[in-house]
Amino acid sequence: MRPVNRYARQMVLPGIGAQGQARLAAAHVAVVGAGGLGCPVLQYLAGAGVGRITVLDPDHVEVSNLHRQPLYRMSDLGRSKAVAARDHMLALNPSVDVAARTEALHPGNAAALVADADLVIDAADSFAVSYILSDVCLAGGTPLISASALGSGGYVGGFCGAAPSLRAVFPDPPTSGASCATAGVMGPVVAMIGSLQAQMALQVLLDLPPLPLGRMITLDSQGFRFGGFRFDDASEPPDGLPFVSRAELSAADRVVDLRSASETPDRIVAQAERQDPDRVQTDPARPDQRVVLCCASGLRAWRVANRLRARGHRNLALLAASACG
Repeated sequence: MRPVNRYARQMVLPGIGAQGQARLAAAHVAVVGAGGLGCPVLQYLAGAGVGRITVLDPDHVEVSNLHRQPLYRMSDLGRSKAVAARDHMLALNPSVDVAARTEALHPGNAAALVADADLVIDAADSFAVSYILSDVCLAGGTPLISASALGSGGYVGGFCGAAPSLRAVFPDPPTSGASCATAGVMGPVVAMIGSLQAQMALQVLLDLPPLPLGRMITLDSQGFRFGGFRFDDASEPPDGLPFVSRAELSAADRVVDLRSASETPDRIVAQAERQDPDRVQTDPARPDQRVVLCCASGLRAWRVANRLRARGHRNLALLAASACG
């Protein structure tokens, strides 16, 4: 009985073949997030034979993860998600090269991660991380497959590379800071959206038409509806608020920490001043001074920055404590 090629079922598809499989073997994909979205992404990329995969996630496996992250087992509880994911991917396909990084994505390490990858997948469940990755991918011309899932729905889109960025489609922050941890999510929802991310990534790597860059797919699983649109002609916002890391702060910056002392006793840096998000004051004598607004997720900082802009401030930056470096 002749051995069957591991990739035989995908190599017979039009446009793949041995040449396409070689392209996948030579590709490097960086996946940020090894949770609900990241699990199907990582399994299908490894299964498809993507040669190099870097997985970055600072979290550890918890029992509450298992209903929607079936890559992990009870025996993985307490382990680093990135390391556990790597081990399971190698058990699935030992011919791929998987690097596990147990750090958070932030402005200080994003550029190097993106520069070393052919394609980036955002599966982090953090709007700050999504915008950080989009900014770096846009600057470097690197394709970004970004997604979000919450409750019974979500979206996945192909950004940057030859397409507009995430900021071009979502120039304003989300209306709430809800996440899977706070608002809940169905396991099959993240599985479907993560699988779509993997499919989009493979089509970009293989250059299979129609390319998903510039395309958004939406999912309402409760109503069993898929939707979407193309955004090829979306315009980049001229003055997107940048995210910065702690290392990028200088003594000349005015750093405003919007978190209360009860939320966190420690300020983001020693020079930071605590202010109520609804009553932020800046120094009228120094209108050109950079004001860096900090909160946990970056959402409150973004909203305050928009209010300050309406009052004439232009030199503004955001710092998300969850992704600050």
